[in-house]
Amino acid sequence: MLKVGLTGGIGAGKSEVSRLLAGYGAVVVDADRIAREVVEPGTPGLAAVVRAFGDGVLTADGALDRPALGAVVFADQERLRTLNAIVHPLVGARSAELERAAGPDAIVVHDVPLLAENGLAPLYDLVVVVDASPATQLARLTALRGMTEEEARARMAAQATREQRLAVATVVIDNDGPLEALEPQVRAVWKELVARAADSVAPQAPAGD
Repeated sequence: MLKVGLTGGIGAGKSEVSRLLAGYGAVVVDADRIAREVVEPGTPGLAAVVRAFGDGVLTADGALDRPALGAVVFADQERLRTLNAIVHPLVGARSAELERAAGPDAIVVHDVPLLAENGLAPLYDLVVVVDASPATQLARLTALRGMTEEEARARMAAQATREQRLAVATVVIDNDGPLEALEPQVRAVWKELVARAADSVAPQAPAGD
């Protein structure tokens, strides 16, 4: 098994890279998706969030009100740490379960937005960082996700800096340009991952040969 960490700042295009890699054959473990699953109604995770933040982070039907929670935690680093302390262990446990189920020959891509922030790089055989300039991130968040500039800047400020992400990168995918420039880069990265996976299972020559 080849374990790959995939990360990138909000608006950098990590989700598109993840989608492409899945299409090539990677087993993608999506930390964001799991983070939603572990706080669904009726879960211990949601109960813990409500204990920490109150009923104001629930919708009328008892689901997590993500915009309301986001407005609280992305404006307050201490409250963000509180949320992360609840959610991250649950995500980690579920991610490990999915990795084990992938099989010994799989290329498992862990799509982890906060990989750099949480010092997770050593958990993987290599780390792929999807990179875009802060100006590009800001433009995408306001144009494509409908955020105000203030909201977008707060989300970006809550994450690692561009330099911190690049410092943990084994491979960097430049996504500062148009979408059509992205796929050839991802295809090349996939070929590299396949080669690394093959090398990791190749029989070793006996000592002395």
